[in-house]
Amino acid sequence: MARVALAFLWLLHGLPVPAQAVLGRALGALLHALAGARRRIATRNIELCLPELDAAARERLVREHFRWLGRSIVERGLLWYAPRERIERLIEVEGDVHLAERSDAPVMWLVPHFMALEVAAAAVQLFQKRRGATIYQAQSNPVFDAAVRKGRQRFGGSELFTRQESAKPLIRAIRQQGLGFFNLPDMDFGIKDAAFVPFFGVPAATLLAPSRMARMLGMTVQPVIAEMLDAGGWRVRFLPPLPNWPSDDALADTLHMNRWIEAQIRRCPAQYLWVHKRFKTRPPGQAALY
Repeated sequence: MARVALAFLWLLHGLPVPAQAVLGRALGALLHALAGARRRIATRNIELCLPELDAAARERLVREHFRWLGRSIVERGLLWYAPRERIERLIEVEGDVHLAERSDAPVMWLVPHFMALEVAAAAVQLFQKRRGATIYQAQSNPVFDAAVRKGRQRFGGSELFTRQESAKPLIRAIRQQGLGFFNLPDMDFGIKDAAFVPFFGVPAATLLAPSRMARMLGMTVQPVIAEMLDAGGWRVRFLPPLPNWPSDDALADTLHMNRWIEAQIRRCPAQYLWVHKRFKTRPPGQAALY
């Protein structure tokens, strides 16, 4: 099945971008109809995070979310197989993409889980010269795992560390090689090295590592947000460094980070990764939310 999916992505990557956008939205509509478990997760997340929306508005947002999700799947083929020059033309860059090159301190790119997350990773490699690193979740299927690793490293500017490793090799690489760190801070990985920090007012298991690592290594923390554009292509915004972050209070920093992510989600709610169980881990005594 993995080989079939990869062949599908390869076949589609040469199509005009508007055609890929149409196919991606159609795939998203199909997933909305068939992937009932993920649809229910997205609906529940939106209900928890955006309670001001009524049931009809939540349903419209979920449907729109799946259309963007379908596009993100189809457009993975562009990122993995299209010529470098074509991808560069399709990415609209805003902000200070060269901050990491000028910085004497190592840089952490803080990148929440929006649909175009892979585009943000590509932009870091394509448009600036400092090499980066990220923590990688190994895939259970070896064929797909190899394709993901190759796709993410195809431009030669990224070093991958598996989540199963300790943080020591990553920290050593940042110190010795001056790598930037592409950090994805907003998933539920359990309570280890995390704290229950409000996310849209709901306690969410949130890693304290971004603040602690940035403080330990003296890092400059630059947020990066990637967006998919209606007609095709993407916009990647390299934002100003977070002020007074990190501080000596990792918990306060993590709350600040979550509030910043909330503001970015409100700016573009349909493109956030609502199908992830963000509130899977619960504080002691609290009932499951899914």
